[in-house]
Amino acid sequence: MSAPVEHAGSIAATAPAPARTDAQVPPAGTQTPIPAAGTPWRHIARFLIPLAAFIVLVWVLAVGIEHSPEVGVLKSPLVGGPVPQWELPSLTDPASKLGSRQLLGQWYVLNFWGSWCYACRVEHPNLLAAQRGSKVRIIGVDWKDEDADALDWLSKLGNPYSAVLTDHSGDTAIDLGVAQAPESFLVSPQGIIVYKQVGIITPEAWKSEFLSRLPPELGGGAL
Repeated sequence: MSAPVEHAGSIAATAPAPARTDAQVPPAGTQTPIPAAGTPWRHIARFLIPLAAFIVLVWVLAVGIEHSPEVGVLKSPLVGGPVPQWELPSLTDPASKLGSRQLLGQWYVLNFWGSWCYACRVEHPNLLAAQRGSKVRIIGVDWKDEDADALDWLSKLGNPYSAVLTDHSGDTAIDLGVAQAPESFLVSPQGIIVYKQVGIITPEAWKSEFLSRLPPELGGGAL
C-alpha cells in the first residue's frame, strides 16, 4: 500500500511564516535619517536668548533711572534761551493784547490751560495758593478753548492769574513747544526761559522749581 501523497498547497499552508519585525527595512540605496545632535537644546535656546536679552535691557534701564539726577524731568531745548516772541489777546477784552515785549524786565509764569483739561482742574487750587503766597505774575493762556467756558471756569473756581489770554489757534503753544495742558514756563526779566514744567504744578514743584529761582522780594529764595 502506497503512502499518501501530500499536495503542494497543503505544504505551503502548513509551512512556518517568516518572523515579523516592527522596523521596516528601507529600500536599497536610501539612508536612514539620524536625529541631529542637540536638537532639543536648539529649541530651548530659541526662548532663552530673547529672555536673556530682555533681562539685560531691563537691568540697564533700571540702573540708568536709579542714577539719573533728574528723573522725570523733560528737557526742553528752549530752556536757557530767549522766549519766542508772542502776543495774545485778553480773554475779557480781545482788543487788548499782552506779549513778551511788554513783560521784559519782570519775572512771570506763563501757564497754558483749558477748561476741557482735567489735569488743569487738579492744578488750579495749587495756582491759587501760589498766587496768594508770592508776588510773581502768573499769566494764564487759555489754549484752544471756548471763551464762555473759560470765563465760567474762572468764575466758579477762582482766578489765580494777573492776566488771562487766549490762544485759539494754538500757534503760540506750538512756538513754545507745548504738547499738552497744563504746561508752564518761568521767564526771567531778561526774557530767558529758566524753567519749564510739564504737567501739574504741585506745591512741591512750586517751591523747589519756581520759588527757588525767584528773588526774595517776589517770595523766592531759600526753601
